[in-house]
Amino acid sequence: MSAASEMAQRLAREAEAVCRRYLPAGRREGCYWRIGDVQGTPGGSLYVHLYGIAAGKWADGATGEHGDLLDLIGANRGLGRLRDVLAEARGFLGQPRPPSACGGWTPSVAVGSPEAARRLFARSLPIAGTLAETYLRNRGLPDIQNSGPLRFQPRCWYRDAEDRFAAGPALVAAVTDLDGRITGVQRLWLDPVGGGKAAMPSPRRALGHLLGNGVRFGVARDALAAGEGIETMLALRLALPVLPAVAALSAGHLAALRLPSALRRLYIARDNDAAGQRAVDRLGDRADAAGVEVRVLAPQAKDLNDDLRDHGPAMLRAHLRAQLAPEDGAGGWETGDPGADG
Repeated sequence: MSAASEMAQRLAREAEAVCRRYLPAGRREGCYWRIGDVQGTPGGSLYVHLYGIAAGKWADGATGEHGDLLDLIGANRGLGRLRDVLAEARGFLGQPRPPSACGGWTPSVAVGSPEAARRLFARSLPIAGTLAETYLRNRGLPDIQNSGPLRFQPRCWYRDAEDRFAAGPALVAAVTDLDGRITGVQRLWLDPVGGGKAAMPSPRRALGHLLGNGVRFGVARDALAAGEGIETMLALRLALPVLPAVAALSAGHLAALRLPSALRRLYIARDNDAAGQRAVDRLGDRADAAGVEVRVLAPQAKDLNDDLRDHGPAMLRAHLRAQLAPEDGAGGWETGDPGADG
């Protein structure tokens, strides 16, 4: 093993401490550290994996840059030579570490691991009659009661702005790979006395391995719709209930989504912002290179869920139908149960 590879592995074991040192304006969200860029500008387009087999890996959804923690330290400190980056890393690793976020407690399941995500999902409840159902109804999404990837957790733990443990109700969405294995979850904390998101920094937080995977509605065979948010893809399913869909959960993850080998046509539900367009371009280029026909479903407002709330399901269906391939546009995706797993 080279000195650089060994150093990168050592840094990966201290990923959160590295982020707190070199990217102090960032914030921890589940198993990620979020920041604007490698220089430490506040924002959220760059994410660093803190745990699991991807620990220490990072990517910037805005620029496409990615690498390990040696790359990050070098870019952050403006170091152009590897020996200078290694010297900086050795200096960092030689300093004493603060106590772990768990206060010395070693969990039986690794924090942020896919197994922790699977256990959380297994402990959660069907959403019928819960705050999660209320939240979805308020987003114009009624009767999503039998949607397998979505559950409700009445006491979902998180760290507050002062890094203390707290718990609150959350919508929990299972993230799965192409074989249907749960690799992670997204948690959306909810206002316990209302129908909206909780009043907390970053109410959406991920747990486990998300890159390449997504929250799936229906089983994709030769056609699939892909987009960023869960609400966006549920809006699409309300209009086109038979079309399988996957929510990648962010623009960066949408660009990196893994596609089924048998896929022949991909509909990409675009968010109306610069990051959404970049994600469409990157995923579209990958799909085109694999011989998959790509069609973009463009919203009228920011995303398809906003379209649904602004204009209603009939108008959304007509807007989407006009953008489908000719062989799909005569109602072929419009008959079925939008709450079913597929």
